[in-house]
Amino acid sequence: MDFTKKYDVVVVGGGIAGVAAALQAARCGKKTALLEKTVMPGGLATTGLIYVYLPLCDGKGKRVTFGLSEELLRLSIKYGPGEIPPSWHENIDNDENKRYTVFSPASFIIAMDEILGENGVDIWYDTLVCGVTQNDKRKITGVIVENASGRGLVEAECFIDSSGECAVARRAGCEILRNDNCQSIWALEYNRTHNRDIGFGERISRFFWGHLEPEDSKDSILYSDYSGKTVSKSVLDGRAKLRESLQKNYDSGQADRYSRYPLTLAAMPHFRKIYCIDGSYVLKAGEDNRHFEDSIGMAADWRESGPVWEIPYRTLIPSKPIGGLLAAGRCTAAAGDAWEITRVIPVAAMTGQVAGLAAALSIDAGIEPYELEVEALQRELRNLGFKLHLPEIGLNYR
Repeated sequence: MDFTKKYDVVVVGGGIAGVAAALQAARCGKKTALLEKTVMPGGLATTGLIYVYLPLCDGKGKRVTFGLSEELLRLSIKYGPGEIPPSWHENIDNDENKRYTVFSPASFIIAMDEILGENGVDIWYDTLVCGVTQNDKRKITGVIVENASGRGLVEAECFIDSSGECAVARRAGCEILRNDNCQSIWALEYNRTHNRDIGFGERISRFFWGHLEPEDSKDSILYSDYSGKTVSKSVLDGRAKLRESLQKNYDSGQADRYSRYPLTLAAMPHFRKIYCIDGSYVLKAGEDNRHFEDSIGMAADWRESGPVWEIPYRTLIPSKPIGGLLAAGRCTAAAGDAWEITRVIPVAAMTGQVAGLAAALSIDAGIEPYELEVEALQRELRNLGFKLHLPEIGLNYR
């Protein structure tokens, strides 16, 4: 090893969940590091150019998600354009796209850099996790990383896996779940041929092609594994679709290379559901509007108004206990349609914040995260303004 560093909490993955986890751990007074393999925070929301902040409300007049989810929403437009939707009390039964905020990825990135620095988070960009160290009780004691300084060991009392691919959990021997992905591409383009104003000026627009689920189309390109070559293939397939769209416009005379062209492309593959932990509880399809005693927050269904999901703390904990490990964001335990709920920005921010708080409380108590009394965690979440169960926002269980 070329270097060794020691922290209280290490967050692996600088997407929205990782940013929220690092912020909360640092605000709890813990020496916190955030490790990110790119040089930009935000994950798919920024590096992946999926720059749509999905709703915090149920579309029927009820605010659902609280805490850092709202703070990051406001941060996303601090240095750039975008409008926060009207109050949820005024936004009843509107079209789904009126519940969203579209933001500038670059603006959100520089705002997240700022807030992480202000809260004392030690940021490690361009740092790849390539291994873990564990003691004889399977507790994770460190992650092995590589960056411009060489190969090193980063140690901590608690690790939060918010990598989107269970980079830590898999290497620690945690059982995982996986999902097929369909090919898609998001890009930012200059387009003078259509007035498609999305908040960045009428000549800047987004190009999107793809299908979120295999059943959406028989023409979908399906990726049933996650490997080095599959990642390369998915990226190249997506760019081929963009070229195809451009050439079609050029050939038809609808546009030329001066009136329509790509401005920037995503710097990460558009796999939405890669790996998540096999948790102490796995959230499943059809469990919206259901009571969970250990709920640590709620999530709206971004695709339609009405359904609300309580998220159990057990989805952040591996089914077979591994010391010093919590999951957040897309790594939390979910299957099928429920994964569509937990993978998006507001829920990633919420589970990230919960993981950061749980890590701090566990360290203070001298216990593992899976030993933490959920009632103690819930008390602290309520102190942060969280609502945890449907009746607290005036909704009923079914």
